[in-house]
Amino acid sequence: MRTATTIEASGGADWTEPADFVVEAEKLGLDICWVAEAWGSDAPSALGYYAALTDRMLLGSGVMQLGTRTPAAVAQTAITLSNLSAGRFVLGLGASGPQVMEGLHGVPFARPLRRMRETVEIVRRLLEGGRLSYSGAEFTVPLPGGDAVPMRLSMRAEHRIPLYLAALSPAMLRLTGEVADGWLGTSFVPEGAAGAYFAHLDEGLARGGRTRGDLDVCQGAEVAFAADEEALGAMTARRRKELAFSLGGMGSASTNFYNNAYSRQGWAEVAAEVRERWQAGDRDGATALVTDDMVLGTTLIGTEAMVRERLRVWRAAGVDTVRLYPAGDTLEARLATLGRAIELVREVDGGS
Repeated sequence: MRTATTIEASGGADWTEPADFVVEAEKLGLDICWVAEAWGSDAPSALGYYAALTDRMLLGSGVMQLGTRTPAAVAQTAITLSNLSAGRFVLGLGASGPQVMEGLHGVPFARPLRRMRETVEIVRRLLEGGRLSYSGAEFTVPLPGGDAVPMRLSMRAEHRIPLYLAALSPAMLRLTGEVADGWLGTSFVPEGAAGAYFAHLDEGLARGGRTRGDLDVCQGAEVAFAADEEALGAMTARRRKELAFSLGGMGSASTNFYNNAYSRQGWAEVAAEVRERWQAGDRDGATALVTDDMVLGTTLIGTEAMVRERLRVWRAAGVDTVRLYPAGDTLEARLATLGRAIELVREVDGGS
């Protein structure tokens, strides 16, 4: 398995800390660093800066959100970052959700699947260097009725640019299997992943005439090492609150892809009740419903032996790249956690 992490450039007042983290992560042997966009800083600006600070590590947009840029702007950004980094850029795209798209950007969230498919098609045509003439349900380029003619970008991609899609819903998973180079996943329970995720990915792969080997499965989870049972209990207690927020507070009143994902992996009843209580304002009650098994099943938290064994389970389930979110209150602590996790991934790959 390869190793990766995801950071947000706007993590606090000290903008040097994320940059220091990226530089040191490369020294630890990390393979890929994804930069999130969410509702903070934009990803491409930070990626260009990190490209200047690093030499080997791949850098990815994790993710650029549909609707915040035209497909042509996505292609321009991808080519620029790829050429600047000597081919180390990976393009990650995601539909986000109605709260961010409509509440922040004022862009309708409707038809994200169709918009994603057409965006990928347009981006790939522009990356190939041809003139763009496209007529779809979401995009028509050039706009009809005027003097515009098909154009091509004046710059060319000097390197191949892998394209990953962030997906949780069955329909988006099928599209990912059909058209993407990689899948950026979350809310992953390896024991329930076959039906919740891989069945849909495999359907898309078959539709595209491809196999599992054509798709990089990149899954993420928090990693933290507990010295003993007492420390593990404190870690799981903190993570229960975060998981309750994901199940109850992410998305909008009508759309929560995280809740849906956990529901498909065996926790439909508790996920529904957590959301109901969270939406009603009972945050403590929602948190109390989250069990230790839910936390440990979806994270890489535990003693070194526990984390090593969970990594084996992840690999057996079909994960190709493990995205590590290292715990720690300081930069040094997070890097120490990341370094040990990278070593464990190497042990698992080199062992049974």
